[in-house]
Amino acid sequence: MRYLVVGAGAIGGSIGAYMARAGEDVVFTDQDVEHVVAMQRHGLTIRGYDETVTVPVQAVRLEELPGLAAPDFLLLAVKAQHTREALAGVLSSVGPKTAVVSLQNGLNERTIAEMVGGERTIGCFVNFSADYLGPGLVHYGSEGALYVGELDGRNSGRLEALARAMEHFGTVHRTDNIWGYLWAKLGYATMLFATALADERMGDVVDRYRTLMVELACEVYDVADREGVRLMPFDTITPALYWPRERQDWALLDLALDRMVRWQLASEKTKSGIWRDIKVRHRTTEVDEQPGRVLAIGRGHGLRLPLTQKLVAMIHELERGEREMSWQNLEELEALRGG
Repeated sequence: MRYLVVGAGAIGGSIGAYMARAGEDVVFTDQDVEHVVAMQRHGLTIRGYDETVTVPVQAVRLEELPGLAAPDFLLLAVKAQHTREALAGVLSSVGPKTAVVSLQNGLNERTIAEMVGGERTIGCFVNFSADYLGPGLVHYGSEGALYVGELDGRNSGRLEALARAMEHFGTVHRTDNIWGYLWAKLGYATMLFATALADERMGDVVDRYRTLMVELACEVYDVADREGVRLMPFDTITPALYWPRERQDWALLDLALDRMVRWQLASEKTKSGIWRDIKVRHRTTEVDEQPGRVLAIGRGHGLRLPLTQKLVAMIHELERGEREMSWQNLEELEALRGG
């Protein structure tokens, strides 16, 4: 099997490097030419929480793709807001049967299915911490969950082949409910966006604003319910403890949040990729494709999501430099929740 990784950053770089090290036929491409050149010359270095490894890899520029054999799987690992553009840019270089796998956050499988058809789209849920540090260098900060699934829940030979290849990176779970994991993580992701409102560690923000964090997740899960999604637990997130609100048991919730805070503080990556996008890389975040997309879907169901709406606006203000990261931003969001 041949694998093409489009976007060799935090997620695509980490997973693809371990696949390549195990002998899988993996080709990397990225819009960052310096990153591609560094991989060609020196390999791809993964600075892991338990090891640092440099893997010789095949890396090509985007314009070189047409000269390569068509892959069996296209592993798409670009930022969510670049999904449509990135996929359109490589489709002419892949075969009509190439399956597209979203190694991304959000509901990008919907966009991919619109472009290539649901029959060529495979869902993937990733939840481990990693960062792109520079050309040829990725930081893999801690373990996490990894699930793959066909969009319609069926089992398939290609799903098994994909899972076996990805297991060189770590444990890969097959699921008949990939949407349940993707929506469950959207609740967690909205919490992470809120942690980026302050220049503080994720765990410290979650610990200080527990009720706010739970309600942010609940707004997402309100929408998931309207979409008919059965939410699934992963890592430190158990959606059934959060939603529905009338069944919340705060003794259990506090224990779950304790575990989350410990996990976040123990990770080598103590601040989110959202924080890094704003504070370090000075670029837009995935806010429109994660909480923003939830907001749009929720409005279609007639739902009011006041915290999500405010959070999206605040992140945009941070991106534009119209707001500074501070605890006061969390206080503002907390006041809205209390109101």
